[in-house]
Amino acid sequence: MTTRIGVVTFPGSLDDRDAQRAIRIAGAEPVALWHADHDLQGVDAIVLPGGFSYGDYLRPGAIAAISPIMTEVIEAANKGLPVLGICNGFQVLVESHLLPGGLIRNAHQQFIRRDQRLVVENADTAWTTEFAQGEEIVIPLKNGDGGYIANAETLKRLEGEGLIAFRYAEVNPNGSLDDIAGLTNERGNVVGLMPHPEHAVEPGFGPDMAEAMRSGVDGLRFFTSAVNALTARV
Repeated sequence: MTTRIGVVTFPGSLDDRDAQRAIRIAGAEPVALWHADHDLQGVDAIVLPGGFSYGDYLRPGAIAAISPIMTEVIEAANKGLPVLGICNGFQVLVESHLLPGGLIRNAHQQFIRRDQRLVVENADTAWTTEFAQGEEIVIPLKNGDGGYIANAETLKRLEGEGLIAFRYAEVNPNGSLDDIAGLTNERGNVVGLMPHPEHAVEPGFGPDMAEAMRSGVDGLRFFTSAVNALTARV
């Protein structure tokens, strides 16, 4: 049976088609989901893509977090459905309280675009099993509101419970506390990160690597991790 992964499109989503393409390359069937619906169409997992949902009014992800489809996404996530939030999708997960903390304007107040090195801090989630703990990967980053914040108690809990999924390596591009680039929930089915793995899934279109320009495909393993985890359940 083919794994079906839904991709939610909000008004202002930019990377939903890229996420669908990544899912297809990973061997699964992408399913388009619409923000105004209450139907997840029986998908096996969900991706909340990057972009500027609802124009980033109020706060990035704040309006999307209360859109009709998120009622079902939150309920499904709480029951264990794998959910990946990428950039604006990470912001939606935080605003939905599926992940803790907040995301604010980059410390230097500028939009940033770079091929970003990350350290994999948790390789036991539904979206990271194809990585090794401590592995360094390269994933494109593009955001203006990517500074992760949380109070001291939350940061201590994230560290102590292994809920930091990714950290920035070499340079902290946006002022995120403790170099946090991505998080997971306790169950490991919900993961959010600011960098864009869907832009590193196919040779010739990914980040520059030491071996060759645009050859980076580290992002593909996010999607194959989920596909393999879901296939193993059958």
